[in-house]
Amino acid sequence: MFARRVRVEYEQGGKLLPCPLKWLDSFSMRNFTNATVFDNTLPLADGCMEIGTHVPMEQLREAMEDWFRRKSYLAKDASLRVREESSC
Repeated sequence: MFARRVRVEYEQGGKLLPCPLKWLDSFSMRNFTNATVFDNTLPLADGCMEIGTHVPMEQLREAMEDWFRRKSYLAKDASLRVREESSC
């Protein structure tokens, strides 16, 4: 089910930093989108998640960015980067 590993980072002060596990867990535990495709997300560590093969990367990034901003984790001018990696 969780066939891909992704790196989730945010930009702060010109640097890319791993999203804290707290943020990732908050996104994965809360079904705020009513999109069942995000049920296939599993936070592992700061900046690292496993996701299912049917999870669309761009839609995941947009949904996470929106959620992180609503929770005031991510500043309005900050951006989120989600990319597939073989290990995190």
